[in-house]
Amino acid sequence: MLTFNSNELLIWVSSFIWPLTRVLGLIATAPLFSSSGIPMRFRILIGVFIALLISPSVPVELAVDPMSYTGFLILVQQFLIGTAMGLAMRFAFSAMEMAGTAVGMTMGLGFATFYDPETQGQSSAISQYFALLVLTIYIAANFHLLMLSIVADSFTALPIAAAPMGKDGFFLIVKWGGMIFSYGLQLALPILAALLIANISLGILTRAAPQLNLFGIGFPVTIAAGFIMIALMLTYMEAPLENVFREVFGLIRQLGSGALFPH
Repeated sequence: MLTFNSNELLIWVSSFIWPLTRVLGLIATAPLFSSSGIPMRFRILIGVFIALLISPSVPVELAVDPMSYTGFLILVQQFLIGTAMGLAMRFAFSAMEMAGTAVGMTMGLGFATFYDPETQGQSSAISQYFALLVLTIYIAANFHLLMLSIVADSFTALPIAAAPMGKDGFFLIVKWGGMIFSYGLQLALPILAALLIANISLGILTRAAPQLNLFGIGFPVTIAAGFIMIALMLTYMEAPLENVFREVFGLIRQLGSGALFPH
């Protein structure tokens, strides 16, 4: 006859509930998984399936009732850890979208904005094109699977515990939020430089021939130059994007190894 006590039952329940909470936090913010095109029920089922695969290997030694105050704090803590790891991957997409916004505004396509269901706001056409480009690379390189493997390994490097969370990890996320502008500018800088040269040339041309209509020839020239530079730069974006993803995965591993907790 099988017998078990209440502590063993709590450990069994906790070994599934708390990993599920961390995985759901990741799914709520990580690219692809958090897409509004995926129904909420399907996303929850994905989280449950991943948690069922991970939970047998998750070291849980705390016999804490998930419905207690301590259990609720651990629940919130696990959700914040998963959310932080998913948000870190979002930084790479935000940097690419910012590069697209800067290029679109410089090309004169600032008025060509569309509703973006991901951000639930307006974004430029070039920004959406860059976002689709980085999403294609993200899926083709299996970065979404790599991110899930890092989350699975994080339960060993960062076991489930009732330790309070520190401020260093959140400061690290805020610092990386500022890096979005740096990486976005680096990705868009060659195209922006070419468009600047085109605008300077147009300015010199209109000064030499004032009878030319700047608005009549300026927009076609800058738009054509922008699309030509985008086509030429696509083959050279592999290295900077690889660097961005490497830095982002380093941040995710750092968060999964205990950066959110004081040492």
